Amino acid sequence: MDKCWVLKPPGDPKEVNEISKELGIDQSLAELLVQRGITTFDEAKTFFRPTLDNLFDPFLMKDMDKAIARIIRAIENKEQILVYGDYDVDGTSAVSLVYTFLHVFHAEIDFYIPDRYDEGYGISIKGIDFAAETNVKLIIALDCGIKAVEKVAYASSKGVDFIICDHHRPGAEIPAAVAVLDPKQIDCPYPYKELSGCGIGFKLIQAYSQFNNLPFENLTQYLDLVAISIASDIVDITGENRILAYFGLKLINTRPRPGLEALLRYSAMMKNDDGLGGCVFIRELTITDLVFMIGPRINAAGRIESGKNSVRLLITKDLEDAKHVAVQINAHNTERKTLDTFATQQAIGMIGADARLKSARSTVIYHPDWHKGVIGIVASRLTETYYRPTIVLTLSNGLITGSARSVRDFDIYEAVDACSDLLEHFGGHKFAAGLSLKPENLEAFSARFESVVRERLQGIELVPVLEVDAALPLNKINSRFYGILKQFAPFGPGNMAPLFMTKGVMDAGGSRIVGKNHLKLSVVHPDIAGGPFSAIAFQQGERFGLIEKQIPFNICYHIEENEWNGSVNLQLNIKDIKFAD
Repeated sequence: MDKCWVLKPPGDPKEVNEISKELGIDQSLAELLVQRGITTFDEAKTFFRPTLDNLFDPFLMKDMDKAIARIIRAIENKEQILVYGDYDVDGTSAVSLVYTFLHVFHAEIDFYIPDRYDEGYGISIKGIDFAAETNVKLIIALDCGIKAVEKVAYASSKGVDFIICDHHRPGAEIPAAVAVLDPKQIDCPYPYKELSGCGIGFKLIQAYSQFNNLPFENLTQYLDLVAISIASDIVDITGENRILAYFGLKLINTRPRPGLEALLRYSAMMKNDDGLGGCVFIRELTITDLVFMIGPRINAAGRIESGKNSVRLLITKDLEDAKHVAVQINAHNTERKTLDTFATQQAIGMIGADARLKSARSTVIYHPDWHKGVIGIVASRLTETYYRPTIVLTLSNGLITGSARSVRDFDIYEAVDACSDLLEHFGGHKFAAGLSLKPENLEAFSARFESVVRERLQGIELVPVLEVDAALPLNKINSRFYGILKQFAPFGPGNMAPLFMTKGVMDAGGSRIVGKNHLKLSVVHPDIAGGPFSAIAFQQGERFGLIEKQIPFNICYHIEENEWNGSVNLQLNIKDIKFAD
């Protein structure tokens, strides 16, 4: 699919010049800082040298004082506490964090992850009944609950209190819980609104520690879990999230907890080479590695069997126990890959055979036999393929259940909300949502959703956009330039890895097709000294015919390090190629 390149507007030249001189860095790097709102030496210092001292006071969050008071009362009275969370990465990491922390102070505590197939997303009646039957007096709900008005009322009738720690958008009515921690509440004064569910859990234990005068250093051991949730839940890596992700990544790279080490042994990131019979990383792990190597494996437990296994993996302190659980989880991940590949291929076939679906502005596709655990992945793949708002649906427990994924600048949560009268449940974010509906409402929902999308995308062409940070001459790229560029990390939404554009490059000779349709390139700029530069362009082998004819072309790329046979070199990771015509 053709992509549209959009060059970001340049920063104020005066601000760029000033920050360039103050920091002694190239103008191109100064431009990147100004684009990110960094225009002074102090702001640059805060950006390049994150510190945990810049985390906000957790008691700025609405109801935090009530939450801590209720937890302290539960501990003093030896009440049974249940830590409850969703079955995805954010939920299971949040449960692992809060459960492990509170277990140090309180033995009467357990955790609960709802079954994806039997109970569905969020707080369930079955979970509340389990709590009541096991004499639980307090449920701490993580990454869910902000819309569970009726469920919280039901729990109250059973003598069970709730503390809700959520980061999803609230509905019109807030549940009558003892405390509701969600910075997205309109009347919540907390300065940073984009925390993950696990991030809210971290603020809860930070507040508990602060109230009880416990050393903050005791909390840093949990930052790996927060970093995994930030990466996997695709929340903004700005402000407080950037600080948490930065230190969480440091912890994972230096002292990974047994569960993470056990999982990573199944990836290409570790090798048996520490001289003691253990494993070491082949390079430093990044947010991208957490997204593609850690997240899917943790998710696989809840998709195929039970998210409880993910919690068991993340809370164990014994590597051998972790290895045992990791074997099962990796097997689930392999099964998940088979299921989502089959469903994706089937969905593409259905769209190709349906004229209405082919010409639609949205994709709403249903098959009763698709595995509920993979429909979110299938929705993401279809969005990548057709680049339009997409909902993939299957049948589960008598209801049609779905996952929605969106495209740039389209709020799919609001679009689903516009169809809420046809739904049983829904929730989510701007770019992803979950929903369920009765089978008899499927046709009406599909038509309504398509109508909403058409109206809101009127006059907008659905084309993938590459937002280019700056045009860059190749001779600017060297080890010092890249060394500073690396310090912009961790990368993610709100602070994406800088994307550069260079026009009129040519093949320096030796370019070839490698693997499955990938281009291994050596490029030079005919008008600028320096090079050649090594480059890789995945899934772009069809461009090779024109490139080898020495036709000039434009490239859009990230700069990265490539390790091969023990040596590390700079490489251009080309995201798109355009020829002059």
